[in-house]
Amino acid sequence: MGDAAGGAADRGAAGRDAEPDPVAEAGEAAARLRERYDELRGIEGRIADLGRERVEAAADTYRRAHRVLDEYEEDAVGSGDFEAYVRFEGEFANAVDVDDDALAADAFAAADEAVDKKRLSERDFEAAREALEPAGEYVDLLADRDEALDDYRIARRDAREAKKCLAARLDELREVAAMADADLDADVDRLREPVETYNEAVRESFDEFYKSASAREAFSFLDRADATPFVDVDVPPTDLADYVAEYEAGEEPLPTLLKYADYSNSKLEHYVDDPGALRTAVAVHRTYIERLDGEPLTLDWPPAAGDELAYEIDELIPLVSRVADDDTVATLRAVRDLARDDEYERLRRAAEVRDALDDPELELVRTGAVDDRVREAERTLEIAEDVLAETER
Repeated sequence: MGDAAGGAADRGAAGRDAEPDPVAEAGEAAARLRERYDELRGIEGRIADLGRERVEAAADTYRRAHRVLDEYEEDAVGSGDFEAYVRFEGEFANAVDVDDDALAADAFAAADEAVDKKRLSERDFEAAREALEPAGEYVDLLADRDEALDDYRIARRDAREAKKCLAARLDELREVAAMADADLDADVDRLREPVETYNEAVRESFDEFYKSASAREAFSFLDRADATPFVDVDVPPTDLADYVAEYEAGEEPLPTLLKYADYSNSKLEHYVDDPGALRTAVAVHRTYIERLDGEPLTLDWPPAAGDELAYEIDELIPLVSRVADDDTVATLRAVRDLARDDEYERLRRAAEVRDALDDPELELVRTGAVDDRVREAERTLEIAEDVLAETER
């Protein structure tokens, strides 16, 4: 038994109107990717026109020149450290020594001229830095390229993720479209009410049986249930089943055995012949015993197809009759009769769709707008795929 599963049902009842729209997000992500790609291409185009190696060389020269200025400014100015002054002159001249046709060659020459003096002041260093400013354009250009590359990679990652989410949403929309055949005006309560009434009653009946029947009766019932198609029960562990069958304590209800397992040895000796055997068999399987309930005897919602449900109930009736009263069995028979009714499949299909879809999706089915949403999602997915392909590097 258990809960019915389905792709659409897993989305829950919270409603999709509070969630981001994967169609819009994928379209926006594709547009951002195209923008980031075009920006990167534009910057790379400027660098290519200038010559990538020439731009990088100009940027390297600019950085070297600034490092030398920063390193020697304090020691080389005024009439201080003459040795530092000499080293500075040599290192700076080497740093800005470029070919005449190099990018920013005039800026490097002007910077060299600004400090080519027998005595240097702080103003000379400032003038050298000002002279280097045109060359800083190439440092900025490379930095813009790196930033644009990072932005492009992020945009591409986001576009791929958005496309993945959109593809999943498209599958969901197609599932919804496939449910458009359901009659959402069908009186589903006609089916829901007897199923819910039976499920509640059989749970209560099993709970009473569990509390009152001997452990042997309970395990015999579980063995019988395990042999019944459609009933998924956990059979007793072998050592526990053997204890219940062989020891007199097996005549007690399972809750009583659990209570005994909590007694001290001295107290337990007044209730069972072998306290150690009870502890060994019962205490270690406490979780199994406590989890036993009537859920395996319930009917799924939405219920199975008519023929399958009728056969399932035929198998359940003799089993349920052992733990439940006549009214509960009669309700189960009424559900079986309904499963054989000509109207059953219409009711079941409506129940299946209502259970699987949240309110916004049900509205799409009611209004007939779901096919338009499918087409919109398909178009956007195609655009996203095209943009990803066209912007691949």
